[in-house]
Formats: sequence, structure tokens, C-alpha cells
Amino acid sequence: MLLRRIYQFLIIYCLGVGLLFLLKYALGLSDYVIPSPAEIGRTAARDAGPYVLAVLNTLAVAVLGHLLSIGLATAVAILGRLTAWIGSFIRTAAYNIQAYPIVAVAPIIFILLGDGLSSRLLIAAMICYFPLLLSFIGIFSEPVADIEHFYHATRRMTWRLEVKIRAFENIHKISTVLVGSATMAVVGTIVAEFIAATAGIGYSIRIALYQSDLAKILVALFLIGVGTSLYLVSLEGLGNAFQARLKRN
Repeated sequence: MLLRRIYQFLIIYCLGVGLLFLLKYALGLSDYVIPSPAEIGRTAARDAGPYVLAVLNTLAVAVLGHLLSIGLATAVAILGRLTAWIGSFIRTAAYNIQAYPIVAVAPIIFILLGDGLSSRLLIAAMICYFPLLLSFIGIFSEPVADIEHFYHATRRMTWRLEVKIRAFENIHKISTVLVGSATMAVVGTIVAEFIAATAGIGYSIRIALYQSDLAKILVALFLIGVGTSLYLVSLEGLGNAFQARLKRN
């Protein structure tokens, strides 16, 4: 699975870089606009070490933000299943909050919390929170009639058991949503770093942009892709292992 994911990313990355080179040589653009393959190679050899550390920093924040959003979305979705009014209110609030682009909200967050870890963590959680919340509300609000009827009839049903039943019956959907939202957590962290943070690969890309150094940006994008692929494969592996364990039990 890991090799396949890396292989697929490499194909996409090489196609994108190949398109840049095609434009470069077709239009006769200078190395200042689009760097040559040799320049990209030299930049990778020089900056790969610091950029790897920056990517690890970004991934650490993204993982924490992802976990935070999962916990918050789960709690709010469980609360939203109590009554139709509460669930409707939570969905409406989520829609309205999501209507504001993160680049408009981010300056307020940085003003209040500064440009450190807390701001990056909050923005990462905010970006991947919305799809998690909508998915969890749908899952936890949909009864599993055949199973739940038995527990209701025997008066053994509790809200915890109800949530467990619905989560178990939709475990594949939950796993898919968790993996998909992980990408958004990484994107949110990079966006936060690009806007105003002082660490992470997004900050490195911002510095490279100020220097008009496309070679550094391409190296950073390559490492982001590899790091994100590793994270997604890890999540998929954990999800598959958990589902297999549930089936055995």
C-alpha cells in the first residue's frame, strides 16, 4: 500500500514538473522564472535536510489538529443526535462558520493567539472539522433499526450503546472520512504557516516565495507529498486493522 501510494504521488508530481519544463522550453523562459532540472537537483541536495525537518514539524501539528477536530466533531455530533432541533441548529451553525474562508478568519486567530503552535493547531482543526462533523452527524443520527429494536424492547438501550451500534455499522464510512479529513488537516496547517507562522514547511514556502525561488518551492512540494502519503497510508493501515479486528470479534 505504501509503495503504491508513493508511486501514484510520484506520477502526479512528475507530470506537474514536466508540464513546467514544457512551458519553460516551449516559451523560452529563463532559469529565473522556471529553474532548470540541474538547479532543482542542487537545491534539493542543499535544502532537503532543513525541509524534511520542516515537513515533520508541519505533520506533527496536522496530526494534533486532526485528533482535536475528531474529538470535537464526535462530541458535537453525539450531542446533535439528541433532538431534531439541536441537530438542525448545529448543522446551521457549522454551515455559517464554514462560509467564512480561513484566510479571512486566520488574521483574527493570529492576533488573539500569536504566531505559535496554538494558532496553527486551531486552524488545522477548523479546516478538517466541518466534513467530519457533517459525516458524524449523519452516522450517529441514522438508526440501525433491526439491532436497536432489540435493545429498546429489552429496555437495555443507553445513549452510549446507541452510539456504539451506529458507529460499528458505519465503521467503513468513518474510516474513509478520517483518512480524507487528514489531508485537509495538513492543508490547514500549511495555510496557517504560510499566512503568519514562523515554523513549518508552509513558512519555508513563504520565504521561498519572497525570494522568487521556484526550485525551493518544488522541493518543498515534493516532501509535502511524500509526508502526506506516509500519514494517509498509516491511517488507512490502522483503519483496516481495526475493522479486521472487529470482524474477528
